[in-house]
Amino acid sequence: MAKPSMSDIAKLAGVSKNAVSLALRNDAQISEKTREKIAAIAEKLGYAKNPVVSHLMTQLRQSRSPRFQASLGLINAHSDPKAFAQHPTIPTYVAGCRRRAAQLGYVLDEFWLHDPDLDGTRLNRILQARGIRGLVITGLMKENRLPKRFASTWEAFPCVVTGVRTRQPALSFAATDHHMLTMRAFEKALELGYQRPALVLDREIDLLIDGRFSAGIYTAQLALPEKQRLKPFYEVNRARNDPDIFWKWFDREKPDAILTLYNVVRHWLEKRGLQIGMEVGLIQMEWRADRPDWAGMNQHNDIVGEAAVEMLVGMLHNGEKGVPVFPRATLVGSSWMDGATALRS
Repeated sequence: MAKPSMSDIAKLAGVSKNAVSLALRNDAQISEKTREKIAAIAEKLGYAKNPVVSHLMTQLRQSRSPRFQASLGLINAHSDPKAFAQHPTIPTYVAGCRRRAAQLGYVLDEFWLHDPDLDGTRLNRILQARGIRGLVITGLMKENRLPKRFASTWEAFPCVVTGVRTRQPALSFAATDHHMLTMRAFEKALELGYQRPALVLDREIDLLIDGRFSAGIYTAQLALPEKQRLKPFYEVNRARNDPDIFWKWFDREKPDAILTLYNVVRHWLEKRGLQIGMEVGLIQMEWRADRPDWAGMNQHNDIVGEAAVEMLVGMLHNGEKGVPVFPRATLVGSSWMDGATALRS
């Protein structure tokens, strides 16, 4: 029997061969209803056993409103019970978690990890009573260890952390690829014409992500002559009370571009009268929409949140629970954002 062709599909669908070609590429010029019809016919005919058709059918099915599947728990691990709404960056993770959970047909129940009335035993009872099958933990900003009183929870439910890798216990996690982000930011500074980029960061933050900011800087600096490899500045918190600490480093290293997370660095430079962007470029390592004039790297923390939910749902489908023997990681790439604090690309 001859293999079915696009012409066969077009005849059965009552459309042109060109329309079939566009539909099988999921082209928006063809209505979703028609794309779905054509994909169904192609699948039924076994058109060339084409993986493109299977992929298209998956996309079309995912685009439909999902039916309710189950509940997931979203754990606020920050010390502030209102961090999901009021923290500068955590709400972006939360938005991604909520969006992907809804797309997959799950609802999210929120809990605060530092609730004084909550421990593992009580939380487990609540989760079981509400039919919650797994947990996404977000908001860890100062430590990567979870409270011991919830040890029974991490053993009883599949859990995924956003943003950082936890140590105690070591759970699977989704995070920005901080190492590659730093390398790309450094390389972008060189591309823009800066010759002496340097990292300004508080050591506590670097340790929280296992030194991946520092590792990225050290790796990127290998492309420079040794005399242009500047020592990072790790004393931001101390310098907030005594800026002279920063200026001693600055006058010694003489950077012409600074990679940082902190708006206070810009305040210090402007107070000295330096022209931001020209005399000293500022590159924000966690670009935010509420500071659009900064140049920097968009970490896409909402995509990190989405990835965490996808990991958790996969664990549910595989029947996984408890602290994993081999924790898995999903790293999300970042992208450059032009801004007034650095030369334009």
